[in-house]
Amino acid sequence: MNLTDPPRLLAVGGAHIDRRGRLDAPHIPATSNPGRMREDVGGGIFNAARMAGRRGVAVSLLSLRGGDAAGDTVARAVEEAGFEDLSATFLDRATPSYTAILDHDGELITGLADMTLYDMAFARQMRRSKAREAASRATAILCDANMPAEAVAQLAAIRGTAPLYAIAVSPAKAGRLVPHFADLAALFLNAREARGLAGLETGAPVRQAVGSLRGLGLRAGVITEGSRAVTVFDGESHWHIEPPLVETVMDVTGAGDALTGATIAALMRGLPLHEAVREGVAASGLAIASAAAAPEFDDSAFNAALARVPAPRSVS
Repeated sequence: MNLTDPPRLLAVGGAHIDRRGRLDAPHIPATSNPGRMREDVGGGIFNAARMAGRRGVAVSLLSLRGGDAAGDTVARAVEEAGFEDLSATFLDRATPSYTAILDHDGELITGLADMTLYDMAFARQMRRSKAREAASRATAILCDANMPAEAVAQLAAIRGTAPLYAIAVSPAKAGRLVPHFADLAALFLNAREARGLAGLETGAPVRQAVGSLRGLGLRAGVITEGSRAVTVFDGESHWHIEPPLVETVMDVTGAGDALTGATIAALMRGLPLHEAVREGVAASGLAIASAAAAPEFDDSAFNAALARVPAPRSVS
């Protein structure tokens, strides 16, 4: 790599169709509820990579899609994002999708993940020379738990010296990452996922989850909890970062992914984790305050958002 080239992120995982339906009134079970449906290209890895790209990182994206119209839509979005597209297309398969139904306050009622292709073929892609070559060129690697455990293991084996980061994605899939905690430089997850991995009940203190995750071999992590403080831990250190109050324009979908992408970009510039997460919190606020799936902003807008994020507070 030329010394003047930007750092390169290899992003491996979900890049698919995201549908979000939001109700116009309180949810009434077992009946038709009026509302609005929105469709975008999303997925944990795609959303995070797009934010990392906005923060000056070159991105190589490796995902899977089908040979359908949805696959064409995803391919166009990857091209428009300016990524090197290493994804495989399976002509006889459907492109994965995620459909979320949100109440009138933007809280998730239920989600449906149709992602059979990821479970079927990711491990095979990790064994191919394209993945190994991309890993050898990467400054850092980010994956998500849309990949089955076997594929995560293979990615860890080919990563060389590049740090490997991961997104938990959901409580149902986060467990796929546990056997590979020792391989991860940091894990990005929400409080519900953290409690699930730690075997704790809903409402248990996040600090308790941190102790359990460390006991499982996780060296560092970033735990979001809605509008509450973001928890950051690294080695024996533990910080809280208070997110500034931001008005939600559509919903909070993708906010955690935006935090991940901006944090990874800052880490690739050499910032320590707790300072990098502060940039992630700023990016998350920009995502929440935008109606777009991928908010547009310039350095001035980002710096203004960053100025509103307080310094990390060490927790004893």
